Amino acid sequence: MSTSTDIRKVSILGRESIHCGFHLVPYIVQTVLQTLPSSTYVLFTDTNVGKLHLPSFETEFANEISKINAEPNPRFFSYVLPPGETSKSRECKAELEDYLLLNKCTRDTVILAVGGGVIGDLIGFVAATFMRGIRFVQIPTTLLAMVDSSVGGKTAIDTPHGKNLIGAFWQPEYIFIDAAFLETLPAREFSNGMAEVVKTAAIWNEEEFNALESRSAEIFAAIQTPSRNFSGRTQATRSAAQELLLSVVVGSISVKSHIVTIDERETGLRNLVNFGHTIGHAIEAVVTPTILHGECVSVGMILEAEVARSLGVLGQVAVGRLTRCLKAYNLPVSMSDPKISCLPAARGLTVNNLLDIMKIDKKNSGPHKKIVLLSRIGKTYEEKATVVNDAVIARTLSDAVKVVPAPGGPKNSPIRMATPGSKSISNRALLLAALAKGTCRLRNLLHSDDTQVMMNALQELKGAKFTWEDGGETLVVEGGAGSLSVPQNGKAIYLGNAGTAARFLTTVCTLVQPSSEGERTVITGNARMKQRPIGPLVDALRSNGSSVDYLESDGCLPLRIAPAGLKGSCIQLAASVSSQYVSSILLCAPYAQEQVTLELVGGQVISQPYIDMTIAIMRTFGIEVIRKIDSAGKLLDVYTIPKGTYVNPENYNIESDASSATYPLAIAALTGTEITIANIGSSSLQGDARFAKEVLEPMGCEVIQTETETTVKGPPIGTLKAIGYVDMEPMTDAFLTASVLAAVATAPPLPGRELHDAGGTNATRILGIANQRVKECNRIRAMIDQLAKFGIQTKELDDGLEIFGKPIAELKEGVSVHCYDDHRVAMAFSVLGSIIKDTVLEEKRCVEKTWPNWWDDLDNKIGLRVEGVELAHDRAGASPTGHPQGTSPSVIIIGMRGSGKTFIGQLAANELGWGFIDADVAFEQKHNTGVRDFVQLNGWPAFREAETTILRELLASHPTGHVLSLGGGIVETAASRELLKEFAKKGPVVHIVREIDEVVRYLGEETARPAYGEPVIDVFRRREPWFAECCSYEFINYTGVLANAGPDTDDVRKEVRRFFAHVTGDSPNLARNVANGTRSYFLSLTYPDVTPALPYIEELTTGVDAIELRVDLLRAPKDADHTGPYIPPISFVSAQLASLRQKTSLPVVFTVRTVSQGGSFPDEAEKEAFELFHAALRLGVEYIDVEIGWTKKNIDAIVSRKGSSQIIASWHDWSGNMKWDSKQTADVYHAASGIGDIVKLVGKANSIEDNFSLYSFVSRMSTSPMGRPTIAINMGTEGQMSRILNKTLSPVTHPLLPSKAAPGQLSFGEIQSALHLLGQLPAQQFYLFGNPISKSMSPTIHNTAFQILGLPHHYQSLETSVVDDEVRAAIRSPQFGGASVTIPFKLEIIPLLDQLTPHAKAIGAVNTIIAQKEADGSISLLGDNTDWLGIRDCIKSRLPANTSEPKAGLVIGAGGTSRAAIYALKSLGVDAVYLFNRTRSSAEKLQQAFPSVNIQILDQLGHWPEQKAPSVIVSTVPASATSLNITATDAVCLTAAVFDAREGVVVDMAYRPAVTPLLKLATDVAKEWKTVCGLDVLLEQAYAQFGLWTGRVCPRREGL
Repeated sequence: MSTSTDIRKVSILGRESIHCGFHLVPYIVQTVLQTLPSSTYVLFTDTNVGKLHLPSFETEFANEISKINAEPNPRFFSYVLPPGETSKSRECKAELEDYLLLNKCTRDTVILAVGGGVIGDLIGFVAATFMRGIRFVQIPTTLLAMVDSSVGGKTAIDTPHGKNLIGAFWQPEYIFIDAAFLETLPAREFSNGMAEVVKTAAIWNEEEFNALESRSAEIFAAIQTPSRNFSGRTQATRSAAQELLLSVVVGSISVKSHIVTIDERETGLRNLVNFGHTIGHAIEAVVTPTILHGECVSVGMILEAEVARSLGVLGQVAVGRLTRCLKAYNLPVSMSDPKISCLPAARGLTVNNLLDIMKIDKKNSGPHKKIVLLSRIGKTYEEKATVVNDAVIARTLSDAVKVVPAPGGPKNSPIRMATPGSKSISNRALLLAALAKGTCRLRNLLHSDDTQVMMNALQELKGAKFTWEDGGETLVVEGGAGSLSVPQNGKAIYLGNAGTAARFLTTVCTLVQPSSEGERTVITGNARMKQRPIGPLVDALRSNGSSVDYLESDGCLPLRIAPAGLKGSCIQLAASVSSQYVSSILLCAPYAQEQVTLELVGGQVISQPYIDMTIAIMRTFGIEVIRKIDSAGKLLDVYTIPKGTYVNPENYNIESDASSATYPLAIAALTGTEITIANIGSSSLQGDARFAKEVLEPMGCEVIQTETETTVKGPPIGTLKAIGYVDMEPMTDAFLTASVLAAVATAPPLPGRELHDAGGTNATRILGIANQRVKECNRIRAMIDQLAKFGIQTKELDDGLEIFGKPIAELKEGVSVHCYDDHRVAMAFSVLGSIIKDTVLEEKRCVEKTWPNWWDDLDNKIGLRVEGVELAHDRAGASPTGHPQGTSPSVIIIGMRGSGKTFIGQLAANELGWGFIDADVAFEQKHNTGVRDFVQLNGWPAFREAETTILRELLASHPTGHVLSLGGGIVETAASRELLKEFAKKGPVVHIVREIDEVVRYLGEETARPAYGEPVIDVFRRREPWFAECCSYEFINYTGVLANAGPDTDDVRKEVRRFFAHVTGDSPNLARNVANGTRSYFLSLTYPDVTPALPYIEELTTGVDAIELRVDLLRAPKDADHTGPYIPPISFVSAQLASLRQKTSLPVVFTVRTVSQGGSFPDEAEKEAFELFHAALRLGVEYIDVEIGWTKKNIDAIVSRKGSSQIIASWHDWSGNMKWDSKQTADVYHAASGIGDIVKLVGKANSIEDNFSLYSFVSRMSTSPMGRPTIAINMGTEGQMSRILNKTLSPVTHPLLPSKAAPGQLSFGEIQSALHLLGQLPAQQFYLFGNPISKSMSPTIHNTAFQILGLPHHYQSLETSVVDDEVRAAIRSPQFGGASVTIPFKLEIIPLLDQLTPHAKAIGAVNTIIAQKEADGSISLLGDNTDWLGIRDCIKSRLPANTSEPKAGLVIGAGGTSRAAIYALKSLGVDAVYLFNRTRSSAEKLQQAFPSVNIQILDQLGHWPEQKAPSVIVSTVPASATSLNITATDAVCLTAAVFDAREGVVVDMAYRPAVTPLLKLATDVAKEWKTVCGLDVLLEQAYAQFGLWTGRVCPRREGL
């Protein structure tokens, strides 16, 4: 051929049809024309690839065809498709086939697929079916397509039911791999393809995997330098980087080609190339197209490797190597990776959803799922996919686990096992081997997050070279002899939460040799790492002449370190916080400019054994540290370290981790079984090796410890002795294990260990562990908080804690343990889980820090079954919804003094059921003085510094489940602002905004805090931008200055509940009917100012699920007469929202519609629109309507910080040209579904048929893999039918509105009437069953509500003496919709029902029947009880602001209603329920019915157990059965003593008289008590019934 090209060919199916090289376009065209003669050549590509490569193909084809001497000459066409997965559809395939037919293509046509996997799959399928099969050529342009989809002949398209489900095997004539195409590939796409390259090596070729593992930087470099003048086309012009890249690609292709040749039709062996795909495809189905195929497969590979590990067929070494290799190519390795977890779609990554998706997999055998299992790197367990049980997959996918206690203890006892390598020794040996000269083989190195961080950092610093031997069991370190370089391009070294690496590398970075002036090394970490102290080490280095700068908070990472060298000589270091500071300087000291004398100062040195360990390991690497002694022979805290270079020993064996060994040994102690740990004994370098002898033995265990192993046999279950006093300073990390053992240690301690001042023989006092407060979390506080969940009493001490043991049977079961992302916390509580049923360990993956396969070893080696648990929360990190109690990030409250932070904070804590902490109170408790006195004594700067310290401590000790209210001046210092901004990335920082006039007035009266010394308004103006900078949300504390009257307390409580439940994700305030898939609506407000409409909001919003604030229609008062395009001020919009919030808790749809979109906002004001969107998110708006035509960068910014709010991705086409059945509309839909949680498409109807087309479109799209809840509307009168048929958030109007938001808009009532006429809303019959019921208000309430909402239903009384055939006929009628049930039928009705709700079962009575339509169309009858809801809601709305969970409640009476009252009090979290009834036997029977409630029967009212008076009272007896007359004998005598509590809520369930004796007594003697009459409760429970029947909020004002 005329153009010289060097090609590497790969054989597949007996033909060398895969041709690889660089700059192949001329070669491709010549080869195709010469070897595949045809009358027509058609090239298909997409717009992205076409603009890069189509011109060169067109030019070459034109040139070469012109040289052909034939009549007629061959024809050449090209066709350009839209890019993306949406093109891989039936519709697009038909479009291409029609194009070929239109151009009279025949069976000799050759088609060329130039593009990525989508183009190759689609065009290949077209070739397979067009005229029963024509020739085609694959020309992949992405790495992923080159190594995967183009090879093997698989072709397919997607359907709404899944990917690649319709297709064919059709082999291409050629596959041309032009590696030069990769130069134009974005880096992320290259990484996407590397996932498949790594996969192929992992299943087939360990040698290839080794190269990928060690040469990632070189491979990346190969695509980052564009080749010039077609270099690489010939071997002579090919660079080393190009040769490496080509060899990687060819190597991967060769493996797949070999497998395809053996098994073309995927009957067995070819399954192997699906490693990572079973789970990866399931993930991809949820998060596509945002997350790429290779990224999903990368996560899938790790998860499937973990499945293999859990089955015992793969070791942790292989999992660790695979993880490191994928990370090296910037690929995600878990579903918690930020690029995945922040997506709205990530909510769908639930275990059940993924397992459900996996059911549709070509590898499966019927219902049995198959996964490719590795047995080692380069080898699979079987030469096919293996059947794996769902429970195994679920455990791997789950966020949490529980250990299932086994009767008689672990089934494998006696057990012999080894723990992973010591983290402490691994990190030290790794660092020393890198700093040393020569080569060292490290064996038993811990394969964990921490050691991986250390290795990655040393590689970034070019300090050493790492390779693996023995299948990854041995790490070969080629030391750099102290040669270190600043990372390239100023790249920061990210250390996660690896504290050891952070401390060691701080000093290491001073040893770096500079290559140019001004270079610095930056080390940083995650949010927790940025709170962990490093100040004493930095102070010592600075004093020694090193240049180290804090980039954020003083005393913490990130650091910027100059490569100035370590001066040496005399260094003083405060070592009372962490021994790692000492080890850091010791390890680096030999490379100082002068010999180092290290003097430890500042009090008691912490964790001396770890310092001794460092010195011992340094000795092994050739450096002898000398510790000075005084004249009396006493060891001093002064060390001399000679200058020198470490010398690597040939081999270094790392001890097993002694801290980790404490967990299996503790399981033996708890369960009375025997466990032996090898490689840990009395000769260990680690202090925690003493745990067995010094903790377990005194607790009653048999301990045998040799130099190299430790055996523990526990006493009989439940007989552990309390330890008494134990100093754990030599083994601080083991205190967590000791704590969980102490929790169940009730036998008296050994003589001499008693604690005479502890108040019992069950006490254990652990001291010497103060440093544990600054580990991965505040571990002392963590143990106290989590043990409390089990009912364990503890006491925090300055240097430790006390634990008071309880019998195992008394510990609470079913506890969900928050692990604080701390491996030690998780493993310690898993020990307790071995005997306490249903203990859930959240954040199971945190154990990867030191024992990645802990859960597998618990199951496989120890013999305790471990089950996966899916936590009831959203996986999306940016949208944390529904966290288990106590695990949501805490809420921080900031704002001016006087803004209402304490009031709002306490209300929020009460509504969330969280703890509340006032930073001022915490400050006073710590410093034993008030803030005012502290400032007067020490000055403002000292106070601000102390205030920042308090903030840091509060964030460390209460990171979750608390509301933290901070002082108004917390934003005055940069350090505090950085802490707040960092916290805002994971949890809400809420700025309480109040009118400045109110603040000034309040501060004029307040005296507890020091005066500002300057005008309040000046302070406000200075702080206002800082508050805005630090907060993630704003809560407007609306007090009435903005209008004539402020809200009442109940309105404030409702808004606080809505706002904080939403922004924390505890209970997002979203429209339930949207989630349920039932019809939903929003009211479009069209007022220029909503304030005048506030009194009518309840009437306006009747029936709707949300309320739309049309921001573009708002007009500030000064612009009230403005016409035309307008931008309302953010302050005015915020005030409008705040006003609206005080009158309704409905979700708000925040809409800014531009002129071209049919609104009034300027088209060119995109910046201002997004400023409004961000303001809306800060204010906790639930839905943001974003037009997808806005700039992608702006849209991405909104999506990334939306939290629990949702995005409505909109598209408006007013032209009338949009066709609902066109591919263009489908493309718009898919683009919108990639952005929004809800898709909104608006067109214009030209005829009624357009509505039918729309309905068909929505039906088709909603069932597709990218389906979302969809708002689809046709504008205009012709489009009104689309508004009636639309199911999701249909926009509606109301007669009271000044105008409709859009032409053709209907009211809620009009739509219901239309639906009824269309047969979409059949009339239903509702009943009241009971006797006597003739005077019941229920028919009036419900029929009035039906009429107001336009619902065609009817409610009537059906009074019978018994539950007879008339009742049976009514509930089985096809028209039956539901019923209210009152006395005497609440129990008798139950046998006629199909099922009961948990509430009805617990209460034992039914007052509501709901007719439910099942999936098969049948009707089932569900029994529920709303009495308790009526009682609960009446109480909750009237509780004092500072009360979240009343301590005690009183129920008077023991009849059926009493059951609902007790259940309501239980739901409110009441600790003790007092029950008074004149017939004690009835009370006892009721007590037995609620075993989980602390019911205490009273013999006399006013005599309260433990002097704890009730603050909630519910009377369930008739008013005639109560009396204020102390001489009455036929009634319950009520005295003022029932209101001993200062304030509370009293409910009398009796309807008549309106003022019962109980309520009269409350009015007379208990002025601070709120009263509730029976009618109030009746209405509340009726409203709840209406909601259960209709899914609508019952109109209240009109319903009365």
